[in-house]
Amino acid sequence: MTPEARLSAAIDLVDTILRQKRPLAHALKDWGAANRYAGSGDRNAVGNLVHDALRVKASAAWLMGAREAEVPARAVVLGMLARLRGLDVEAIAALCSGARFAPAPLEAGERAALAAADLAGAPPDVAGDYPAWLDGELAASFGGDRIAEAAALAARAPLDLRCNALKIIRPEALKALGHLAPEPTPLSPLGLRIAPNAEGRVPHVQSEPAFLKGAVEVQDEGSQLASLLAGARPGMQVLDLCAGGGGKTLALAAEMNNKGQIFATDGDARRLAPIHERLSRAGVRNAQIRTPRAGVMPLDDLAGRMDLVLVDAPCTGSGTWRRHPDAKWRIRPASLDLRRSEQRAVLDLARHHVKPGGRLVYVTCSLFDAENGAQIADFLAAHPDFAVVPPAANAAAAGLAPLAVHAEPRGLGLLLSPLRTGTDGFFVAALTRKA
Repeated sequence: MTPEARLSAAIDLVDTILRQKRPLAHALKDWGAANRYAGSGDRNAVGNLVHDALRVKASAAWLMGAREAEVPARAVVLGMLARLRGLDVEAIAALCSGARFAPAPLEAGERAALAAADLAGAPPDVAGDYPAWLDGELAASFGGDRIAEAAALAARAPLDLRCNALKIIRPEALKALGHLAPEPTPLSPLGLRIAPNAEGRVPHVQSEPAFLKGAVEVQDEGSQLASLLAGARPGMQVLDLCAGGGGKTLALAAEMNNKGQIFATDGDARRLAPIHERLSRAGVRNAQIRTPRAGVMPLDDLAGRMDLVLVDAPCTGSGTWRRHPDAKWRIRPASLDLRRSEQRAVLDLARHHVKPGGRLVYVTCSLFDAENGAQIADFLAAHPDFAVVPPAANAAAAGLAPLAVHAEPRGLGLLLSPLRTGTDGFFVAALTRKA
């Protein structure tokens, strides 16, 4: 495919995603199946154009003069080329020649907008590229910093890997993957980071021998930090209550050096499906999978016995917008309300399994206070037998003392974000059950 054809395909895909509210990954998969002539390079290039367009949908449309709620896909993609990729008017005009498979030529108004490239007077949600109704939620978390925080969420994310301490140490992993130019992550002692290239692509590490042998796992540095802050130790009895595909289960097992027991479960058996193969590849021997039956998790025998219960709670996923930019345009107020309800339910379930003196660690990949500090405040008010571990103390105990500066204002947990820590957005609160 020519660059012009790739651009046309990206415009069509963005139009489909915005009109049908379709997940980006599904739309790209269907496009690839319907256009089998497109090689892997074409699919990657088109996918990167679509990702980038959705990262900056609001500001790109504003730049192009689009103010209505339903913005044209063409305006979003052309505005992105100027705003995010730095193309000037003539470079964009060359791609929009109107020739075979190329987008139609630029109109006079489009040329003028691209030449001005002006966001002066744009409201916070446009400057930060997020839905207007979320302005209050982000203001509750970041106040006047919300535009900068949201803008960082619109940037491209690196590829982060976690070294599996059961199989490798970081210096060895750096050598094994040296041809990919990894760097140590600045905060996690277990992480490697590979920066995206100029087009936003990162290598397919799943074909690397180090990955196939279980020496490294794909895991954002923020998720690695959350796992370390959980405080798992060898010999503990641990319940990973929302284990999903097992990313944090693997990390906890490595911290425990395969000693003690991890019980991993999830309310959705389909989400648990990948965990078995991942545990085997990583060399984890101390994990027991509790598969739900009819949505009910078989955990009665664990009540009041756990040293640590990890709740990687269902959430809106706002902290992962760098990786899933389409998600921020699909979220609705009802979605936030639903996640809040699910979080309350899982916290209520979790508390029954914490033994006196044990820990309950609550994690989200959200940046909204309603899902984070406010949720913990409500839980503590309803359950006075639990108390917060001060974030600074929890960070120090995990060997992560520098994170203490990222405590949320009430001291209920740590809030990580792309702007603050260079990670995906995560909230981590550690609670203890009074003996």
